[in-house]
Amino acid sequence: MASKYLSALSKNEYSSLSDKLWNIQNKQCFICEEEIDLDLNTTNIDHIIPLANKGKDAEENFALTHESCNKSKQDANLKIAKVLQKLNKIQKVSLAETSKAASLKDVLNLYNGSKFEFIYKIEGEVLSYSFSNNSDNNVYSVAIFTDNLSGEQSCFIEVPIEYLFHDEIINPRGINNSIGKLIKEFDKKNPQLHLSLARIDDGKLKIFDGQHKAVAQILLGTRKFVVRIFLNPNIDRLTETNTNAGSTLRQIAFDKSIMRQLNNTLYSERVKKYQIAHNFKEDDFSFSEQQLINFFKGDGANVKKYIIDSIKHSITNAKENKLKDYIDFEGKAKELPISYSAFDKTILSSFVSSKLVLNSPIDSKSDEGLNPRELEISQIVKILSILAENIYINKFSPEVGTSRIEKKIIDKKDTEITDVHLIAYRVSKEEILFNWLQYLKKVITTYFSNTGKIFAEETIFQTPFDEQLWINIENFVVNLSHLPLWKDRSMASTVFSGKKNYDYWKEIFATGKSIDGAVVLAKPLNFIEMIISTEKNV
Repeated sequence: MASKYLSALSKNEYSSLSDKLWNIQNKQCFICEEEIDLDLNTTNIDHIIPLANKGKDAEENFALTHESCNKSKQDANLKIAKVLQKLNKIQKVSLAETSKAASLKDVLNLYNGSKFEFIYKIEGEVLSYSFSNNSDNNVYSVAIFTDNLSGEQSCFIEVPIEYLFHDEIINPRGINNSIGKLIKEFDKKNPQLHLSLARIDDGKLKIFDGQHKAVAQILLGTRKFVVRIFLNPNIDRLTETNTNAGSTLRQIAFDKSIMRQLNNTLYSERVKKYQIAHNFKEDDFSFSEQQLINFFKGDGANVKKYIIDSIKHSITNAKENKLKDYIDFEGKAKELPISYSAFDKTILSSFVSSKLVLNSPIDSKSDEGLNPRELEISQIVKILSILAENIYINKFSPEVGTSRIEKKIIDKKDTEITDVHLIAYRVSKEEILFNWLQYLKKVITTYFSNTGKIFAEETIFQTPFDEQLWINIENFVVNLSHLPLWKDRSMASTVFSGKKNYDYWKEIFATGKSIDGAVVLAKPLNFIEMIISTEKNV
């Protein structure tokens, strides 16, 4: 909505208002908080609270911004845009330093939180505490409630952020894109209906649930808020409850990658319990996965799942895994080519056996660099990096993303879509990815057969690959990416229109034709031919 106030200003009056706002804002852009050089930077004056939201068309509701910040702002409300820009900076720093999304921990650190231990005492059904390290010497007391079903004890207290920490054991989640909605909701003065949950661990109050709500409040300037504190809780129970809330109960849409990390934690806890029960030292892993499962009678199925999920988590989050930069772990964004769901259903399901449990010691052959699980993880990670190097890196552009790619081609609005971007996008579609991975697996198993090696398919990644096999794998990937159909834009309205099922692409790769008889490939895929030379298009 246009400003009548600004429209009525002369050029000199507009310039004078810019100078005034510039000084009020300490010469910084209202949104990005970076310096504005009035001689070199183009600027805008905009309403802090939009007129559409009943903001005043008056000087008190104006702010000065870089023109580029104003045009690319993430919200019409400059206050929200400023908050989201600050969060964006936090995210960029975290991704650059750790390759992971920022979490509550990063926000607390930036806002001077997570400084002090929680000093308290319990007498009967009362918890007494003080925040004296934060210059508040008052002694507060609250009632302790005992849950009638679980027996867990908890209380409700208002806590300054200086005393709050992120629980990275129970809830390792990073901040996802939904945080913007929470920030807007709280900015409307709508209350938080579900409190953040925390536990006392090693003298610290650690939030393990409701971190997004905590982050939203902190970013909006809140320095303390009410938290439900669990006292001496059963950690396994809290972890399982938090996991079930996002899976079995679907209270929160946990993505599978986070559940895998939680299960990874539970696996580690089972290992520790086994060591304690057998008087093993912390570095003694001379027992097998099967022995671990047998020990936890009645819970063996879960322990087995924890083991497999731990392998998948280690592969996915390995520092050397270059493909993870192209996996959408949230499942909502449209900037990255592979959803975590597709990654799980295709790559992880194809390469990691969900049934395999080892009878050899967990630390078997580690000193020789031949530990079966370590080999399995490192070799799968190497394959993922080969995929990244030859299909995605410097080829797929997150700025172009995946949204309506085929529709843009059909509408002749595809000038920004390069051939290499289109190739990366198309080979990443779940039903396509699954099918060509079966040929890649054949490249591996056939090499073992041809070299006279006895192998079981479920353990093939636990045997060291020869250098020639790595050459074959890379040749296959390169030749796959060179297939003409991936950059054939005439197929946007036919072969690549909409989501097809797995059998549709199985037929194309096996015969060269779609199920309705349309010619898609010059000839069926032949994985033997595709490993011969990276120079020849198949």
